[in-house]
Amino acid sequence: MTETNKPPVALLSYGFRPFFLLAALWSAAAIAVWLWLLHTGSQLPSRFDAMTWHIHEMIFGFVMAAIAGFLLTAIANWTGRPPIRGLTLGVLVTAWIVGRFVCWYSAALPPALVLVGDLALPILLVILVLREVMLARNWRNMPMAAPVAVLGVADLLMHLASLGWNLPSEIGWHLSIAAILILLSAVAGRIVPAFTRNWLKKTGSGNLPAAGMLDRVSSGLLHAGILAWAFFPESRWAGIGLLGAAVANGWRLLRWHGLAVRGEFLLLILHIGYCWLVVGIALLGASILWPAVPLTAAIHALTAGAIGTMVLAVMTRATRGHTGRALIADRSTGLIYALVLAAGCARVAAGFVAGSAAVLNLSGVLWIAAYGLFFVIYAPMLTQPRPSET
Repeated sequence: MTETNKPPVALLSYGFRPFFLLAALWSAAAIAVWLWLLHTGSQLPSRFDAMTWHIHEMIFGFVMAAIAGFLLTAIANWTGRPPIRGLTLGVLVTAWIVGRFVCWYSAALPPALVLVGDLALPILLVILVLREVMLARNWRNMPMAAPVAVLGVADLLMHLASLGWNLPSEIGWHLSIAAILILLSAVAGRIVPAFTRNWLKKTGSGNLPAAGMLDRVSSGLLHAGILAWAFFPESRWAGIGLLGAAVANGWRLLRWHGLAVRGEFLLLILHIGYCWLVVGIALLGASILWPAVPLTAAIHALTAGAIGTMVLAVMTRATRGHTGRALIADRSTGLIYALVLAAGCARVAAGFVAGSAAVLNLSGVLWIAAYGLFFVIYAPMLTQPRPSET
C-alpha cells in the first residue's frame, strides 16, 4: 500500500474497527447505566423512560454499531469494491456518537434534532450499502439493506411514541428485534455452514453440513413467525408459527453438524448462538400460548442469548481474520464466550425466578465483563495496523 492511498489512521481503515469497539464499549456502559437506573430510581434527561432507554440503546446503540461494522466489512468482500474508509467512515462513526448524545439529552432538545441525529446512521448505512451493491451489480446482496431500513423505521416509531403519538407502545422495539433476528438468521445461514464445512474439510473429520430446501423453509417460517409476533404479539397463530419455526430451525442447526467442531470454540460459538435463537423463538411461541412461560425470559433468550452471543462470535472472528491473526479462540477469547453465555443463561433464569434481583444483577455483571473484556483484549487489534502493514 502506497502512502498516497493509505488511510489516515488504522482505526478508520475498515468499518469493523471503530464500530466493533463502539459496540463493545456501549454494550457494557449501557448495561451499567441500566443497572444504576434500576436500583436508584434515577431518570435520565431523556424523553425515554428508564426501561425504554435501556431497550432503545441496546438495539439502536449497541446492536446497530455491530451491524454497521459487519455490513461495512462484508459488503467490500461481497462486491469486490474498496471498503468504506477514511472521511466517509468517520462521518458514519460521528453519526452514531451524535445519536447516543441526542437520545441521552432528548428531553432538552428539539424533537426534529433528536430524530435527525438518531436516524442519520441507519439512513446513511442503507444508502451506502445500496450504492456499493448497485455499482458492483451485486444484486444478490441487495436484500441485506432491508433489515437496516426496517431498523430505521422501528427507531422512528420509538421516538414518535415518546412524543405522544398514538401508536402501539411496543411496536417499535418488537419490529426492531424482528429485523435483527431476520438479519441474524440470514447471515448465520451463510457463514455457519460455510465456516463449518471449511473446517471439516481441513481437518478431515465429520460429515459436511447439509444445505437445501430445508434452509429456505426454516428461514421463511422464522421470518414469518417473528414478523407476525411483531405486529400481533398476542395472536395464537403467531405462537404456533414460532413453535413451528423453532422445530424447523432446530433441525436446520442439527444438519450443520456443530458437535463435529466442538474442538474449536471460535467456530462452535456460532452454532451455540444459533441454538440460542432456536430456544428463544420456542420460548416466545410458548409464552403466547401458555401464560406460565414468562415473556421476559423469551425476549432475553433472543437478545441477551442469541444476539449477544452471535455479535461477540462475529466480532471476534472478523477481527482476528481481518487483522491477520490466527482463526482460533485463545484463552481470553474463550473466557469472553463463557461470560456472555453465562450472562444469557442468568438473564433468562431471572425471568422464571420470583424476586430475581440477585440473578438479574449477576447477569448484568457477567454481560459487562464479557463485552468489557472484548474491548480490552481486542482494542489493540482494532486500533493498530495489520502486522503486514507496519
